[in-house]
Amino acid sequence: MIKKTWKTNVLIACMLLPALILALGIILVPMINVFIQSFQDGSGNFSLEQYYFLFTDKLALQNLWYTVWITVVTVAGAITISYLLALYLRFSDSKISKVISTVYLLPRFVPHLVAIYAMMTVVRDSGFLNRLSQVFGYNFKPGLLYNAKGIIMMNLWFNIAFATMIIVAALAGIPDSIIESSRDVGAGRIYTFFKMVLPLSIKDVLVAMTFIFMSNISSFTTPYIIGPNHPKMFGVYLRDQFSKMRYERAAAVSVLIFAFSSISAIVYLYTNLKEKEWEKTGL
Repeated sequence: MIKKTWKTNVLIACMLLPALILALGIILVPMINVFIQSFQDGSGNFSLEQYYFLFTDKLALQNLWYTVWITVVTVAGAITISYLLALYLRFSDSKISKVISTVYLLPRFVPHLVAIYAMMTVVRDSGFLNRLSQVFGYNFKPGLLYNAKGIIMMNLWFNIAFATMIIVAALAGIPDSIIESSRDVGAGRIYTFFKMVLPLSIKDVLVAMTFIFMSNISSFTTPYIIGPNHPKMFGVYLRDQFSKMRYERAAAVSVLIFAFSSISAIVYLYTNLKEKEWEKTGL
């Protein structure tokens, strides 16, 4: 039996080896090269000038804080709306909730570029909303393009459906018997939510927050198309540095983006690996 297990493990390792080598070649090795390059000057010598520039240059700092601010607002907005929508879908049996549960995932199947350009034709100052308002004697200009509001609007469009899908799955895993037991002992809806529903779903909420944060901290397509010329999100700023052949500085920007993503990755790992309190006590 032991011999058979040993052979099986070797076979599994050999089957996984090509994928591992490929992952090392296209992910790990380039990451190491970028990390090393970020600590070099234009002549290839060791230097901290790239990081010194990013943390002292006024424009670079504005881009950094602009990126963090938009990402945090996107995460907070998407999670809040998604959680409320998920609660409604989970605990409502109305016809409206059934329709919403069928169509809320549609934004996930619309390509980013298509969604962005479609939204631009609607909300631009000379777009559909403006022309519709002129029919009634108004000249409504939303002002949602080429600024932070436009980026956040599109980020919410892309992320609410994703977060709702995760949270709905978490809420669906809460047995109805728990909710009914809470009500049987006289607990109100607010008490039941904070003592029962929220604790049982908070882990999946943190997972959704993690993925939204990572996808938006390095966002490029949306801010590049509808974002302002200044300040810029770090994904666009990275492209600018690369196009100007400032490869060492572009590498430093990449490392910073990876560092921010690593923070959320740590939260994700901690959330999934942390033992529950009842498991620690053995209850």
